[in-house]
Amino acid sequence: MRDQEFTEFAVARADRLRRTAYLMCGDWHRAQDLTQIGLAKAYAAWHRIHGDGAVDAYVRQIIVREFLSQQRRRSWHERPSDDLPEQAGDGGQDRAELRLSLLAALARLTPKRRAVIVLRYWEDRSVEETASALRMSRSAVKSASLRGLAELRNLLGEDLPV
Repeated sequence: MRDQEFTEFAVARADRLRRTAYLMCGDWHRAQDLTQIGLAKAYAAWHRIHGDGAVDAYVRQIIVREFLSQQRRRSWHERPSDDLPEQAGDGGQDRAELRLSLLAALARLTPKRRAVIVLRYWEDRSVEETASALRMSRSAVKSASLRGLAELRNLLGEDLPV
């Protein structure tokens, strides 16, 4: 029963968790690793967490903490490049360029600010939920949100849509 419940949860939520992880780390392979770590830890604690209705928050918190922990260790760190590969032209070229610009700017934020921005604006979490997930005070989340958004605006300049 435990395996079936966990499998149903993992299949239903893995894509969304991976997208959230990607927005924090900017690398699909690393996002997959973060998602797998989160799901593995959730599986180990499944007997404690599956009945309280906060499994999504629990796994997301594991992913965020693992991401921040990896950032502190820096042993995995790769050097990003300013050169992007050429994109094939199609009707969504402007949208693709905007997406790439946003992701590049997001990657330039500090890990903590990036995590705050992703949780607050991508995951649409409240200040309280974000503070709890990141073990920060509410005022620190608000400050990081404001500074992160200001930094994104500065980095994007005219690329930011009005």
